[in-house]
This record gives sequence, C-alpha cells and structure tokens, in this order.
Amino acid sequence: MSNWFQHRRKKLLSGLLLSAVLLLAACTKEAEPYTMEDFAKVEKIDAHVHAHADHPAFLEQALADNFRLFTINVDYPDFPPIEEQQRVAVKFLQEYPGRIAYSSTFHMAGWDDPAWQEQVIRHLDSAFAGGAIAVKVWKNIGMDFRDQAGNLVMIDDPKFDPIFAHLREKNILLVGHQGEPKNCWLPIEEMTVNNDKEYFKNHPQYHMYLHPEFPSYEDQMSARDRMLEKNQELRFMGAHLASLEWSVDELAKFLDRFPKAVVDLAARMGQVQYQSQRDREKVRSFFIKYQDRLLYATDLTHAPDSDPEQFKQEVHEKWLTDWKYLNTAEMMSAPEVDGEFEGLALPKKVIDKMYRINAEKIFPGAFAAR
Repeated sequence: MSNWFQHRRKKLLSGLLLSAVLLLAACTKEAEPYTMEDFAKVEKIDAHVHAHADHPAFLEQALADNFRLFTINVDYPDFPPIEEQQRVAVKFLQEYPGRIAYSSTFHMAGWDDPAWQEQVIRHLDSAFAGGAIAVKVWKNIGMDFRDQAGNLVMIDDPKFDPIFAHLREKNILLVGHQGEPKNCWLPIEEMTVNNDKEYFKNHPQYHMYLHPEFPSYEDQMSARDRMLEKNQELRFMGAHLASLEWSVDELAKFLDRFPKAVVDLAARMGQVQYQSQRDREKVRSFFIKYQDRLLYATDLTHAPDSDPEQFKQEVHEKWLTDWKYLNTAEMMSAPEVDGEFEGLALPKKVIDKMYRINAEKIFPGAFAAR
C-alpha cells in the first residue's frame, strides 16, 4: 500500500471520526434540557389564553417573557359578551402584529330558529375576515344548553354538521372543550387536584356529581369522538388535554385514534403533575412520544376588572413554574397538587415543539410578523 493511499485513508478516517464526534455532541446537546436561565431567551407561545381586558398588561408581560399569545373567545356567561371579546382581540391584533392571534366562537342562542346555521356561518366568516384563525366550541354544548323541547344539545348533533363542514372547507381549526375533568363526576373530597376542588366548589352548576340527571363523563367523551368520526378531515385542537387529563394512557389512545387532532395543556398541568408524582417516567415518555401533538398553554385570563400589575406578576410566576416543571429535574411544589414532585427535564427539541413549533404549524402565518 502506497504512502499516498495510507495518508488519504487516515485523512478520511479522521474526517469521519470528527463528523461522528460532532454529530454525537449535537445530539447530546439537543437531548439536554433547558435551564431556568434559558427561560427568557427561548421563543414561546401560550396557545390558550383569554385576553379580555382593554389594557396591554398581558401583551406587555408576554413581550417581557418572550411569549406570543393565542387568545380564545368563549360563549361563557362569566366572560364579557362575545362581541366585546372579539373587539378586544381585533384591537390587540392590530396593535401587536405577530404577537397575538385569536379564535372566534358563536352564540348558541337561536338554536331552534331555522336560520341559525346560516347566521352562525355569516358571523364566523365576518370574524375570519377580521383575523380570526380558529373557532371555539365550549362545554355549554353537552352540559348546559337545551333546545326548546328541553333536550340537552350534544356536540355530535347533526345541526352542527354544516358549520363544521364550512370550517373544514376553509381549513379552519376547531378548538373543542367538551365535558370537564373527570374529577367533575366525583365528590369534592375525592378529587385529585386542588384547582378542581376550588373550581367545582365555586361552580356547582358544572359539578356533575351533583347532577346525576346529566350525561356521564363517558357520554360527553363519546359525543365528542362521534363528532370527530363524522369530520375526520377537520383540524381539531382538544382544549385542556381533550378532557383526558386524568390519564396519559387514555390521552395516547385518543391521539392515536384521531391523527389530525392535537391537544393543549391549558389549566391541566396540575393533573399531569399529579400523575408524574406517581409515575414520572410514564408521563415523561408520553411527552416525548407525542411531542408533535402537544401545545403549551395555560388558560390565563385577563379580566377587565383585574389590577394590571398584579396580573402581570401572576402571569410571570405561572409561566416560570411550568417552565421549571417541564425543563428541570428539580423537586418542586405547586398549588394544584399536594406534596412535592420532580420536574420532567424534557429534551430541548421537545420543549421547542411544545412551546413554539407545533403552534406555528397549527396556526400557519398567524405569528409571522415580528
């Protein structure tokens, strides 16, 4: 073998070895979690909030913490009227281009009117023309609203079909909050997390344990799934972990069954932490396996009568607490859960998808202007 050939082979082997070392280093770095010091540096999207106050406090804190926001209008009596929610959303859309996007919704009032479907579609088209990129359907469908005959209206009712077909044709995302946490069907003392105990204590009208005449948890989930079976090409985001927050195993089955669906974590981090107290590796493995289907979200709500500075502090603390849980392996506590639990220390690529990349894919172009 000539000296020239030996020299070339050594150079080639050295180059391959260097490439392998660099690739291994890059993979190792990607697998490492972010730290608390990275919080402000990483671009993030909170994919489920409610910006109702005509005050920029929410956007100001989002800018300070490197967040963009997806604000969702809801047909909820505790919130401002739908028209006011939309006015504020459009105002922020104009004042903070690229920093906020919003979902419209529609009234259930007038359901028995033959023109109701046509009116809803006109309303939604007007909202899309004004910048809305999604539509929210809330738990009042299935848990509260009744037709003139007194029948509870479920989300798989055929009367919704033309509306969902219209969304499908326009490639508009449907955000669905069907049912409630499974805790809703338990006595308060048996609920797993403190935020559910507090919410249902203060909202007995939605505490289904007190209302056995209403559909069961299983009925609510089945109606939602039948609706999705009828609309398999409809883009769908299951709000609040699709009300399957109590079991990552059941949530995995849902995501496998409906490949076009994604879910957000809004107001359900406590249930996830409760599960990870009991089996951290199962929860961590779920986040890694379904990293392309999960969106970070909080359900933070800026009410019109709230103190702006206090609200900004609460927002910052919530975002930091969730970051600590998802990014570090530190022992920590949270108001929603009794006792301590260990953070998940998810890889950077998983965090990047949950906090930004997945939302950018699901809301194409909504956050383009920077």
